[in-house]
Amino acid sequence: MQNLELAQNKLKQYEQENILATLNSLKGKEQEELINQILKIDFQEISELYKNLKVKEENAKCEIAPIESIDKERITDSELKELEEIGLNIIKQNKYAVITLAGGQGTRLKWDGPKGTYKLANGKYIFQILAEKFKAFENKYGTYPYWYIMTSHQNNQATVDFFEEQNYFNLDKNKIKFFKQDELPTLTPDGKMILEDNKIKTASNGNGAIYAALIKEKIIDDMKAKGVEWLYISGVDNIMVNFIDPIFLGLTLKNNMQIASKSVAKAYPEEKVGVFCKKNGKPGIVEYIELTEEMRNDTNKNGELIYGDANIVSHLLNINVIEKITKQKMQYHLEIKKGLYKFEAFVFDGFKAMDNMLVMRVKRENEFAPIKNFEGVDSPKTALEIYEKHLQF
Repeated sequence: MQNLELAQNKLKQYEQENILATLNSLKGKEQEELINQILKIDFQEISELYKNLKVKEENAKCEIAPIESIDKERITDSELKELEEIGLNIIKQNKYAVITLAGGQGTRLKWDGPKGTYKLANGKYIFQILAEKFKAFENKYGTYPYWYIMTSHQNNQATVDFFEEQNYFNLDKNKIKFFKQDELPTLTPDGKMILEDNKIKTASNGNGAIYAALIKEKIIDDMKAKGVEWLYISGVDNIMVNFIDPIFLGLTLKNNMQIASKSVAKAYPEEKVGVFCKKNGKPGIVEYIELTEEMRNDTNKNGELIYGDANIVSHLLNINVIEKITKQKMQYHLEIKKGLYKFEAFVFDGFKAMDNMLVMRVKRENEFAPIKNFEGVDSPKTALEIYEKHLQF
């Protein structure tokens, strides 16, 4: 009864009367499950997000400045070889790990299951294509990095079961580890939580949840025990991602940076993508709507867009940065889906913990083939066309 009273008081304090009414009407196991959920939710955090989340206003106060990138195509062959050797030395010592952000479902692909389990027209699953990158590296160098896969509460079991059914695509299952990101309640426009099957409706809180999840799920402890020092973070839906990249790692090390990202050149000034920049002197991403028309079209002496390095969710971080990031307050972004408010943080939101970062520009067709939509732009068809034309192993 003590927990029931605690839950009731919590709901009263934060004016969630509709949840309170249902809680009082439930009996037995159903009531117990709802009580436990209520006690785990940080209602104060949700209340603050609802009242104070004004991303546009915050961004309006930001001083936005360009951040320079290094174009991989302009690095000399001799330097590429040097950088590759630096990176390979780290990877071969098992000091490097790959993290795949795979918390989403394949809903937009009209697929009932985790996005990574979607099968493309060539007969391969998305996860299979990613797994083959580890195998290709092993065939060339005799080893491959640890693979950590961030799932969600919604798709974790289905993802694990899928890997079991596929025999981990002939990779060593001991080098693959799954962990779950957190969720936050979704709200109505007037700030009320919603019930679904007598439980508070929640949704994954964005890929920026990775930092807290790495700590909470003790993945950082696991990595440190294995001697991992560098983490490559990328999304599950980019089948051209090059997440075992000795040159990128070597370039980051040579420049004494602790965080780095890959970018691709914006296709044209009005392309609606986030681009790398500095916000109030700290590295981050500026969204298309935050740039003035002049900033979108401004070019450097080479005729290239000053704000032209598009984010492709390919990030490299030193493991020591994670704890520094988790000590700062993460910024959440408001997303409205089907009239409901959902709060998300993004990986790049953590970059403001640092003073600088490295951005390496790569060719779009070599490393970026996203699968977002069922058809049209960024669809399985367009991604597969790029994959089959430009695959390099």
